[in-house]
Amino acid sequence: MSERKYFGTDGIRGHVGEFPITPEFMLHLGWAAGQAFKRGGQRNSVLIGKDTRLSGYMFESALEAGLSAAGVDVKLLGPMPTPAIAYLTRTFRASAGIVISASHNPHHDNGIKFFSPAGTKLDDALETEIERWLDKPIQVCDSSELGKASRVDDAPGRYVEFCKSTVPNEFALDGMKVVLDCAHGATYHVAPKVFGELGAEVMVIGGDPDGLNINLNVGSTHLGALKQAVLEKGADLGIAFDGDGDRVLMVDRDGSEVDGDELLYVIASQRFAEGRLNGGVVGTLMTNLGVELALREQGIDFERAKVGDRYVMERLVANQWVLGGEGSGHMVIRDCTSTGDGIVSALQVLVAVRKSGKSLAELRQGMSKLPQTMVNVRVAKRFDPLSRDDITAAVRKAEVQLGDSGRVLLRASGTEPLIRVMTEGQDAEDIARIAKELALVVENSTP
Repeated sequence: MSERKYFGTDGIRGHVGEFPITPEFMLHLGWAAGQAFKRGGQRNSVLIGKDTRLSGYMFESALEAGLSAAGVDVKLLGPMPTPAIAYLTRTFRASAGIVISASHNPHHDNGIKFFSPAGTKLDDALETEIERWLDKPIQVCDSSELGKASRVDDAPGRYVEFCKSTVPNEFALDGMKVVLDCAHGATYHVAPKVFGELGAEVMVIGGDPDGLNINLNVGSTHLGALKQAVLEKGADLGIAFDGDGDRVLMVDRDGSEVDGDELLYVIASQRFAEGRLNGGVVGTLMTNLGVELALREQGIDFERAKVGDRYVMERLVANQWVLGGEGSGHMVIRDCTSTGDGIVSALQVLVAVRKSGKSLAELRQGMSKLPQTMVNVRVAKRFDPLSRDDITAAVRKAEVQLGDSGRVLLRASGTEPLIRVMTEGQDAEDIARIAKELALVVENSTP
């Protein structure tokens, strides 16, 4: 990752109007991506989708122009969840898919993610290749070879049918009352149809995007409104997506939050009981130790990957396993789809609820989360915290204090200028104190 100028762990992201999140850069990026994705001997096409941010219109036009200048056709999907773009990239046999989104960030941020023809995140080598083209000036192809642009009007319907195809034919949600929080984001027009057409009584919050309210006090990063709605409506559960729809968190009927670690455990346990887990489970360095202990108690293998769904996917492919995820609610279910998908993941949880005959509140009780504290230290420039002797010495001291009953993790965020300090252990007060002490060391050591 250190060799690249623009790409982080999840594409390119930043503040709208500040380099590289500018129209000029997006024009150049579209052209560079077009050059990197072109395959000889055929007409190449790239899909572009976006979430509901106002700035998406501007960047959509800039990317379209750059791709056209490279001689690549463009299919415009409009507002669609990130995983929908991955799916449609596969079904259209496109050269690539582009998502304009900053996920769970506020409207003043935006970013770009790319998908391969197989609907997977790009590998490091191809992102490096795009950056190589970015170092070159734009050269417009002959006017007779310019790319054409068209809109895919039936994209939402295609994706709704795909989501429903990931559950058994006999699966139905009749009699279940569900509150959906669409974060005023990309799922607002598709998620209600998916769950409604499967028979659920659906109530929606966060379903009225205006270009500026995406993730504003709603969605998977702000569960208060969903908790309140579940309790007020007497719903069986609540489902919260983030702005681009690749993450999901839930609220049980009691209004308690169910995070991605617990959802991963619920899906894995039910599949294992049915003999269809097909291997072990991949978490990340941030996955709560309670998940690992609970899965291993059932005889389920567990492995940790670096933080980021692309790295979870790498380990799943290497092990030929199908299920992995993160506490943020970003889950990968390879026998259903090719990337993290909030709607598909939620459906898999509901399959477990229906097949077990238990409520979500009951299913989550199978594991006990260890207390975990996260402190984000804002820095002027991202750096490897373990490259500093004073920080590594502080980490070693903390590890001695926690012993075998806890963990310490320091890492640089891949999308923001932050150093994340995480501690985990048996005693909540102890780990909070240790995390605060480590954060102070990082602050004082910032280069």
